[in-house]
Amino acid sequence: MNLGQMLEGVATTHRGSTAIVSGDVGISYAYLDKASNKVANALIKIGVNKGDRIAMLLSNSPEFAITFFGIVKAGAVAVPLDPQYRLDELSALINDCLPVMLVSESPCLEPVIPFLSGFESIKHVINLSSPTDGQFLSYQQIIELGSAQRVRAEPESDDIAVILYTSGPSFLPRGVMLSHGNMVKEAAALGDGFQQTDKDVVMLYALPMYHVFGLVAVLLASVSKGSSVVIVPGTGLSISTCMASIEREQGTMFFAVPYIFALAVDMAEKEEIKSDLSSLRLCSSSADFLPAGLVKRFKELYGFKILDCFALTEAICHVTCPSLNGGGKAGSVGKALPGWEIRIVDANDREVTAMQAGEITLRGPFMSGYYNNPQATAEVIKDGWLHTGDIGKIDKAGNLFIIGRKKDIIIVKGQNIHPADIEAVLCQHHGVAEAAVIGIPDEMRGEVVGAVLRLKKGATVTEQEIKQLCLERLAIYKVPKQIVFVDSLP
Repeated sequence: MNLGQMLEGVATTHRGSTAIVSGDVGISYAYLDKASNKVANALIKIGVNKGDRIAMLLSNSPEFAITFFGIVKAGAVAVPLDPQYRLDELSALINDCLPVMLVSESPCLEPVIPFLSGFESIKHVINLSSPTDGQFLSYQQIIELGSAQRVRAEPESDDIAVILYTSGPSFLPRGVMLSHGNMVKEAAALGDGFQQTDKDVVMLYALPMYHVFGLVAVLLASVSKGSSVVIVPGTGLSISTCMASIEREQGTMFFAVPYIFALAVDMAEKEEIKSDLSSLRLCSSSADFLPAGLVKRFKELYGFKILDCFALTEAICHVTCPSLNGGGKAGSVGKALPGWEIRIVDANDREVTAMQAGEITLRGPFMSGYYNNPQATAEVIKDGWLHTGDIGKIDKAGNLFIIGRKKDIIIVKGQNIHPADIEAVLCQHHGVAEAAVIGIPDEMRGEVVGAVLRLKKGATVTEQEIKQLCLERLAIYKVPKQIVFVDSLP
């Protein structure tokens, strides 16, 4: 089965059911299916071929979902990118996957327009938020151009549907290739693990659809089960706004990174919880370590236990889920979801005994490999097992415990940051001789970025100069919060 067939099946069964709500706008499953058919047929009509990459630089919206399904129905490969990326970061990724098209919206597109001519692979640009201006195709033009009929030549289960960039510095990108069939399997496994049904209303707040958590755990798992997704629109909205949305929409499932749950606790401790959250049946966290103290305090204040799950992009999303009935082991991220096997191995790739620490390896519907990088693929996929780079242990009952990670990575509010990205930018400053970037523990964010710099002899450099350089070259969440100047680096 491919992703288009998954949507079509749900649209046939739940035609009038609400698929996505954003503000005052709601679309049904029937509309999502037909509108994405129009996008798919329009893309084919303007020359998009099977396997062509299409970059998506978009915020959360119903149009994101329509465009995403349209791209994969056409047999093309969706490449969702972070709208916060600066030009250098985008250039590295676009030059790696060579998309034939860019789909964006005015706020994300405007800073890139002066440089579009430098991306020779991009033949077409679609601006979802702008009327026809003669410069780019508009969303309305695409909808009017394409037929609502099912696409004739459908992709196969093993065809690549999505490339998500992760697990490596942005300037040395690793694109995770995810097939149609494995994404369908993972979406169903997530829905089963969370006991999701067409009665569920899943809240999407501060989880971007360009990230595997928002794309798969929320959007695709919900489509798989016919649930409704409610997008809390806008950026920088307070956690109290999210809580009010849960009450108004009668949300039943809430997924977030630990930082969001920490904000909820902080809000509840400073003021009353003003929203009725009794409709919720499940709160789940992933993408970063979830402190036990945060789980305890959230339960005391809100009455809900946060389910802590283990997930990674190379595994398409979640691999484990704790028991929904409140059982399970404290500190564990639960047992393997249906279709997944977990094994802990030592440095020689030999399986260790129960509760002995080692690298977490997985077998199941994981990635097809890294795009155009067979060497990197061979480093992590060995004898049919995916080596995660995370350290953990398993008890005899199959409960997984996360201990740490082998990979050189910093996690800020659920966002994976590779120090090499920031170090490369820091060393571009004329006064910097050496740079080391580290993660500094932070109670709210998990970690923040710190930079340690050794200057060239006689150079004078200010902290503000360094931060300004990073702001120009890097997504804002990568900019160091703390900068220390030293005479030498170890």
